Amino acid sequence: MSRKMSQSEARGLAHAKELEGHLGVLDSFTPTALGVLATASGIYTYLGVSSLLDNNGAMTFFAAVAYSIAVSVGIFVFWSFLMRLLPAVRTASARIGLLLSMGLGSLAIVAMSSWLNAAALAGAAAVEQHLAKTVQDYQSSLERAYQIATAGQGLERDVARVRQSFTDLSEQEATGNLSGLAGRGAVFRVLNQKADELQALETQIASQTPLVEERFDQGNVILSRMRALTVETGPVEARSVEFSEEAVRLAGIITELRQLSVAPLVVRAAQDLSQSVVLPQLDGRTEEDRIGQASTLESVLAVLGQRAETLRIAAEGVMSMTPPADVAYTPVSAADAVILYAENFVPSWAGAIAIDLLPAVLVLILMVVQAAIRSGREPVAIEDRMTMAELRAALVAAREVEEAMDPEEEHSDAADASHPENVEPLEKPGPVKGTAPRSV
Repeated sequence: MSRKMSQSEARGLAHAKELEGHLGVLDSFTPTALGVLATASGIYTYLGVSSLLDNNGAMTFFAAVAYSIAVSVGIFVFWSFLMRLLPAVRTASARIGLLLSMGLGSLAIVAMSSWLNAAALAGAAAVEQHLAKTVQDYQSSLERAYQIATAGQGLERDVARVRQSFTDLSEQEATGNLSGLAGRGAVFRVLNQKADELQALETQIASQTPLVEERFDQGNVILSRMRALTVETGPVEARSVEFSEEAVRLAGIITELRQLSVAPLVVRAAQDLSQSVVLPQLDGRTEEDRIGQASTLESVLAVLGQRAETLRIAAEGVMSMTPPADVAYTPVSAADAVILYAENFVPSWAGAIAIDLLPAVLVLILMVVQAAIRSGREPVAIEDRMTMAELRAALVAAREVEEAMDPEEEHSDAADASHPENVEPLEKPGPVKGTAPRSV
């Protein structure tokens, strides 16, 4: 005799039956919802694949369609398996195995579908982000090249100062305040020679200033056009082609600016200033005058070496400035741009992954509900779990079994009657207890 069901077991059984009813309703449209999610993912996957393929022919179209259909079918089948199997298993090892399989399958779905979905959702914006970043890199490189070129042009003031010092010394020599001999003798010619060399260098530096400004202005015009291309309407692929052409032009401008730097020229001029000195013949009338000229020339050469060293240090300081970075525009596809700038498109990535992995949440919900159903049903005996409908169905089935067995019993009884040897003999009745035998 089965024990009586307690109130807590009755409540648990009622709760389990209630959950089973809800699952029955949800099962009626869950496959449809899963199919809609898989189809949506396939559509976005098609858009992402199309952005990767260069050709626009029929074969490319069918290839993209085939890939997207394969993704949709794979997602539908994968999550259908897990929705049925994972909530049904009971052992811990089976659950862990299926959970690991779900994790591996989720990674495969992200690899084959989610990143393409993200490319479809934010591919154009990611390419525009790449264009904008490239513009910033080119702007930094252009400004750095202009800064170095301007610093080189600033050496003109240093050259002018040294040239003026030699001009002043030559004037002093002409009045006799330097060597004591008035006129334009040997010392004067040396000082004037170096002043002329520095004047030529100064003129050459000044002639490049308009070129530097012109190239910088041209670079800014190109940058403005590149910025406009990043925000214009229309297909980003066409804008990328024009952007690439402008980038090539801007790279040429930056190279010209780097070549316009006069710092190397000033370094060479400073070396020649002290090393290439043509000493004229001393023209003093007396030996004492010639000795005075020689002494003055030594002093002039010493001053010349100091001025040359000052120019060289200033020019090398410009040359030691950090050069502009080498920038080269590399066109990228929408899918590559989404990966390259993933941190800037987190919402798009989240939506692309969620549309593929949302069924994982449904699987976990089913696991919890099935566990709750089992916890409510298992403590109750089987006969106590049966509903009235199940009991009627059981009675009908039992009656059908009995009816199916009755013709076989009747056939067996008829066979026994037709063979008397199979009938057991009746026992001879004995005297009835409580009565005495009659005498004859």
